[in-house]
Formats: sequence, C-alpha cells, structure tokens
Amino acid sequence: MTDVSDELRSKLCVALDVDDLVEAGRLGRELRPWFGAAKVGLELFTAAGADAIGTLIEMGYDVFLDLKMYDIPTTVEKASRVLGALGVTYATYHAQGGLDVLKAGANGLREGASNAGLPEPKPLAITVLTSDAGAPEHIMPKRVLTAVEAGMAGLVCSADDVKEASHYAPRLLAVTPGIRPAGADAHDQARVATPKAAIEAGSDLLVIGRAVTLADDRVAAAESIIESILS
Repeated sequence: MTDVSDELRSKLCVALDVDDLVEAGRLGRELRPWFGAAKVGLELFTAAGADAIGTLIEMGYDVFLDLKMYDIPTTVEKASRVLGALGVTYATYHAQGGLDVLKAGANGLREGASNAGLPEPKPLAITVLTSDAGAPEHIMPKRVLTAVEAGMAGLVCSADDVKEASHYAPRLLAVTPGIRPAGADAHDQARVATPKAAIEAGSDLLVIGRAVTLADDRVAAAESIIESILS
C-alpha cells in the first residue's frame, strides 16, 4: 500500500453518496487509509441523520456535511447551530442565497460548535454547481465576494475556477468536487478535473466519490488516485 502522508490525506474527501448507514460505514472503514474527510450529502443524511455524522467522526474522519443549505436566514442559522454542535468540520451553503443567508449559516455553525466545546468548523459557500455548464461568467466572482463579506471559511468551486476565486479571496479554502481520474466517466458532472490538476490549481480539499466508491476494486482505485497525485 502506498504510504499516504497526513498532509495529503487531509486534502482528500470521500463522498459517501449512499442511502444506508451500514454501507457508508463499510466504505468509510475500507477507505480510511487514503481519505481524511468524508462527505455526508442529502442522500445519506436523509437516511441516517446525525448518526451518519457521529459514526464517521468516531472513525477519525472530518465530516464534510453537504446539505447546500438555502432558506430564510433564521431557519439557516438555527439549523446550522444544531449542525455545529454535532461536530461537523465543513458545512455547505448556497451563495446564491445571498449575504444574509451566508452570514446566518456561518454564525450559527460556529456558535453551535462553540457552545458544545468543539473546534471551530468551516462554513463553505457554494459558488457554481459543478453540474452547471451554463452559469454566466460574472456569477462566480460576485458570489466569492459575497462569501468573503459573510465571513465564510471557504468556497466550493470547480478546479477551473480556483485560480480566479483565490484572486478575490486568497485566504479562503478552496474545495473542489467533480474530481475524476484521467479517462474516467464524468457521470452528471460538467466541470470535472483530475486530482493532480485540481491540487496544482490550488484546491485545498478534493471531493472524490463514484470514481472510487463505484469501482470494482475500491482499494486499487484509491491507490491509483494517490499515485497520480504523487507522480
């Protein structure tokens, strides 16, 4: 097995896009040597709720909760306060919701963690979905600036947008979904990148799902990704 440094592992997040906690736990245990974070999205959260978060934290993962919250500010703040107390490391919010929504999410998430005596979490603003191939060019910079004003800790954007986003917000983390090894099926993602290209572009956290979780040999797929980054 390829030796994976803690630094590299901290840059890799496995997307556990399944609807069963038992299966998510099995995948999490199998892939833990290569990934430092695990994504809980709508599918798994709907199936298992807070139990999914607790299970993955117990395995040693940083939890990337990808609910893409977008509601009135009061609702977002109250929900975020709960999530912060559950111990998530990352949580996502649609920048499309605007400044007040992002502020509410960031404040609620941090307050919930603080009240529970937990480390400060990282609220993330989603700029443009990686499945959206037709977003106007002016949208991404505008949403990045809104995220900065709202006090977000990071951005979710495609690898193609990382350089431009870092120009407007150099201190924010860059989180990149839609990661696929060279030659892999893009599935429903329009804005994809290889792991190495994303890191070279400046991404701080790569979210990798089906390229590993649906592989016939998941261990070999994870190993191949590590080798492609290190080569």
